[in-house]
Amino acid sequence: MQSLKGRRKVVPTSTGAGIDSAEKLDELLISSAICNGEDLGPFVRKTFGTGKPETLLHHLKFFARSKESEIEEVCKAHYQDFIHAVDDLKSLLSDVESLKSALSDSNSKLQSVAAPLLSSLDSLVEAQTVSKNIDLAIGAVTHCVRVMELVSRANQHLQSGNFYMALKCVDSIESDFMEKTPSSTLKRMLEDRIPAIRSYVERKVMQEFGDWLVEIRVVSRNLGQLAIGEASAARQREEELRIKQKQAEEQSRLSLRDCVYALNEEEDDEFGSGLESSDGGSSGGGLLGFDLTPLYRAYHIQQTLSLEDSFKQYYFENRKLQLTTDFQVSSITPFLESHQTFFAQIAGFFIVEDRVLRTGGGLISKLEVESLWDIAVNMMCVVLEEQFSRMQTANHLLLIKDYVSLLGVSLRRYGYAVDSLLEVLSKHRDKYHELLLSDCRKQITEALSADKFEQMLMKKEYEYSMNVLSFQLQTSDIVPAFPYIAPFSTTVPDCCRIVRSFIEDSVSFMSHGGQLDFYDVVKKYLDRLLGEVLEEALLKLISTSVHGVSQAMQVAANMAVFERACDFFFRHAAQLSGVPMRMAERGRRHFPLTKSQNAAEDTLSGMLKKKIDGFMTLIENVNWTSDDTPQDGNEYMNEVLMFLETLVSTAQQILPTKVLKRVLRDVLAHISEKIVGTLCGDLVKRLSMAAIKGLDVDIQLLDSFTEKLTPMLTDKEAKEMKKAFIEIRQMINLLLSSHPENFINPVIRERSYNTLDHRKVAAVSEKFRDPSDSIFGTFGARGARQNPKNKSLDALIKRLKDVS
Repeated sequence: MQSLKGRRKVVPTSTGAGIDSAEKLDELLISSAICNGEDLGPFVRKTFGTGKPETLLHHLKFFARSKESEIEEVCKAHYQDFIHAVDDLKSLLSDVESLKSALSDSNSKLQSVAAPLLSSLDSLVEAQTVSKNIDLAIGAVTHCVRVMELVSRANQHLQSGNFYMALKCVDSIESDFMEKTPSSTLKRMLEDRIPAIRSYVERKVMQEFGDWLVEIRVVSRNLGQLAIGEASAARQREEELRIKQKQAEEQSRLSLRDCVYALNEEEDDEFGSGLESSDGGSSGGGLLGFDLTPLYRAYHIQQTLSLEDSFKQYYFENRKLQLTTDFQVSSITPFLESHQTFFAQIAGFFIVEDRVLRTGGGLISKLEVESLWDIAVNMMCVVLEEQFSRMQTANHLLLIKDYVSLLGVSLRRYGYAVDSLLEVLSKHRDKYHELLLSDCRKQITEALSADKFEQMLMKKEYEYSMNVLSFQLQTSDIVPAFPYIAPFSTTVPDCCRIVRSFIEDSVSFMSHGGQLDFYDVVKKYLDRLLGEVLEEALLKLISTSVHGVSQAMQVAANMAVFERACDFFFRHAAQLSGVPMRMAERGRRHFPLTKSQNAAEDTLSGMLKKKIDGFMTLIENVNWTSDDTPQDGNEYMNEVLMFLETLVSTAQQILPTKVLKRVLRDVLAHISEKIVGTLCGDLVKRLSMAAIKGLDVDIQLLDSFTEKLTPMLTDKEAKEMKKAFIEIRQMINLLLSSHPENFINPVIRERSYNTLDHRKVAAVSEKFRDPSDSIFGTFGARGARQNPKNKSLDALIKRLKDVS
């Protein structure tokens, strides 16, 4: 062993002097390789390569013989040590025997003493084992009892529908007791039933959630109707408050200090109070049964089951599907009948979503609600565009517009943007007004066609209030005695009601549509109604249905009343549009029915002129060459004056003074023209001085007639009235003057004869000259010869002929 441990490299020594140097070297190399434990493969290959294996065998045998002596010496050294060791062992043999006997004795004594102790120890170990087993059994039973208690509690929660607590019990069993359960049977039962319980709970809550999805649609519709109803009530309160405020302002403007108005403002918080009470909590039943408990319980259970994300997606997709289904408009039921339910469903849908967003604990995000709202707005715009394009009745369009605006008011308070909806409504403003104008055209045509051209009789005060005061048509603040005969016919209040309804409908459409200042729009369409629809109808009525003086007079009287009514229309439009009266007065235009008013007055004047023409035919009976001057005027003038006096007495009861003055002035001018035309015409061949003086009497009678009108005329108006027959007056003054040739003087002509035409003067002057005189003739058998005047008249005629 020592030789193995002490192995080292051995350098071989040289042996055998008889070996040559080459073989000696090979031998040394082989010996050295063997001693050092190197590989002999190279030597073997070399030997067999030279074909001399005997040399290698020789070297190996020589090396073996050289090591035999060394081995023998080592064996001898080890053998001596072994002999010495054996001797030492033999010397110890006696001691071992004595020790063995001592140990045997001690063992016997120990066995005799320890036998009872070993028996007691075995009993103790057995008792400890039994006790340990009992403790384990008690622990296992206790563990199982706790598990069963949790199982029993979970069953009770399941039976009572308290799924969350049931799941908490199941989670506790799974996390705290499952792995430690000693009973394999119980453990297998738990492993089998826990997934089943979770699956059962999931099915139940999803079933409740599905029922809630069905019920919430009905609730949403009722909730939307309530919200829109609250918005409508709030709008009504605002309108009432605005009316009271305007009444107070009007009273204040009239300085009626004894009239005190208390404006009880409604609190804004009243709006939607019913809604808040109905969804004040996540599980409140509220006014409409707005209960989100099934939804939140399902969401909570899904969170407990670690299915939160999938439930969120499921909820969003189902609500989106419901929203899309709500937009399916029935083709059987007219949209006018179903639009309230349609929009109420949408309003309720987003009121519910707003509540879920604020109280749902992240069930739905704001972006998801906004995406649903964008979908709803786009689809509502499409539906409105389609339905509005089909509607041909203005009232139907207004009803839907009002309900949509109430929808916008209801949802704006929840933070939803409704500008797109309002833009759609504003886009159809022109179509609505066109339909409204068309409806009003039909109504006005019917009202005018039903007119009997008779003054309206009002027997009761309420009739006066409804037909006069409501349109501010009265000319005095004093209420007349009843029965009262109005100066206008039934057409006026009927048309006023149509126009007022148009204004209110127009304002109703324009208001609550996002545009604050819409008076200009209302005024534009009001101008169209008055200037196009009403005036065209009146012009048609005047041109086709007026067949007598009384009818024409009634129409003219109606037009005067319409002038006051138009002032009321624009004030009413400004008041409803919230525009101050001073601004409305500042922007007021001229009377929009001027054409029809002029047509009515022209028609009346034309008919009166025809009447006058009938009386003026009596002028043919005048003896223009008579030497006698009629002291009471000619017959034709007396007939004309009787007609004019009757006309004035009748017209004063109907026509306003300004209209009567215009008509009379036109008639008087026509009388003047007829007389002048007669003098210039072929009917009169020659004029005598007496005939001219008779015409002077006729004109004086006309002057007297105009002077009788002084109570209703100012001095300026009286002068204007006399100017109506200024032509015939100047013609008579010229013929009666001593120097007719003064007509040639531009200054005198401009001052005294500015209305006379020189051709007419020349024609009448020729007839006024006496044909029996070579120069002028005489002015009558009784008249003395007036050479200066004749010369002047002859000079005038000559000068006028030169001018011609």
